[in-house]
Amino acid sequence: MSTTASRQTPRAITAPGNHARPGSRPPPPPHALSAPLHALRHAAPALLAYLAVRGTGLLLLTVWAHRGQHGVWPILATQWDADWYLGIADHGYAHELGTADNANNLAFFPLYPALVKAVAAVTPGTRASTGLALAVLASLVAAWGVFAVGERLHGRRAGVLLTVLWAALPVGLVQWMGYTESLFTALAAWSLYAVLTGRLLTAAWLAALAGLTRPTGVAVAAAVTVAALLALRRRFGPRPLAAAVLAPLGWCGYVGWVGLRVGRWDGYFAVQRLWHNELDGGLETLRQMRRLLVYDPRPELFLVMVTLTLIGSVVLFGLAVRDRQPVPLLVFTAVLLAIVLGSGGVYFPRARFLLPAFPLLLPLALRLSRATRRHRALALAAAVTGSAYCGAYMALVHPGAP
Repeated sequence: MSTTASRQTPRAITAPGNHARPGSRPPPPPHALSAPLHALRHAAPALLAYLAVRGTGLLLLTVWAHRGQHGVWPILATQWDADWYLGIADHGYAHELGTADNANNLAFFPLYPALVKAVAAVTPGTRASTGLALAVLASLVAAWGVFAVGERLHGRRAGVLLTVLWAALPVGLVQWMGYTESLFTALAAWSLYAVLTGRLLTAAWLAALAGLTRPTGVAVAAAVTVAALLALRRRFGPRPLAAAVLAPLGWCGYVGWVGLRVGRWDGYFAVQRLWHNELDGGLETLRQMRRLLVYDPRPELFLVMVTLTLIGSVVLFGLAVRDRQPVPLLVFTAVLLAIVLGSGGVYFPRARFLLPAFPLLLPLALRLSRATRRHRALALAAAVTGSAYCGAYMALVHPGAP
């Protein structure tokens, strides 16, 4: 017989003057209040390393921009996609489909501009400053979630390394721009962590929010839904069933709303066609790769980096499968890769679209955690330096949007 089963439960001790009123909730135990702070302290090395990596990139961008007489603030807060989101926060969405290419803002999902509008209404500063602040704050939440997933699977050192590698991606600068990648990664990372810890309803709510943030939110919904179906297969219950239903509601809700707004069932997909963004099975991706790597005598450096990132992502997915990553993580990255590689849309932002696919970096983090200290330091130094240079080049030299 278990020794704990024979023990009597001690009575709760109430401090003098703190007697609970009839019908009131008892005060939470001390560990419930200290748990978030303890978790934050535990993740502090990863978060500090993240700030160091992104701070290095921001420093190089600032120096480079100053020498070229460019303003850093517009680059980070008001240009390219940030301008679209600020426009939605200011004026709302278009009411009809129209015929102009690359001009319908219904292609942009609503959660981030809604947050910008809501927070800016109760805080000082412009909506641009609010949007950038939200993106930076979301990047820290995302880094925390990335660390949590890495630590859960392979220990604290691997979690810290995974966070550093995610910060040091070639397009890592986007994490501190008025874009949605940081918010989406935060929701995806914590949704996947909730799946790994068996909290399917929490994962489903976060997946629904991710589905309101980016088109690739369907990848988070797919991961949570698969996890819920696997749980139902082991044992039927209302929570997994509710999670399977709830997870895709954000993405489906926005796609359905766009259809109602423009008066046609395929309204959202019609908007994407106006942006030349249709799935073609990867034909356009392969055509662009062949042109850049085989036929173009002087390929643009940024596009070469995008191409190498796409190829590297496929290789890393193969390593993730070989390492037998948990099924929800594999589903998330597989769907994300299928969307990005199978799209016939513009080529230059593809590396940015893969920024939330942090589980692809787990094989590298795991192998770096086992490497010697010298080799680990050299690899991380090269990654951080390369990320800082690529970020500044992407923002200041490349003629297109990041």
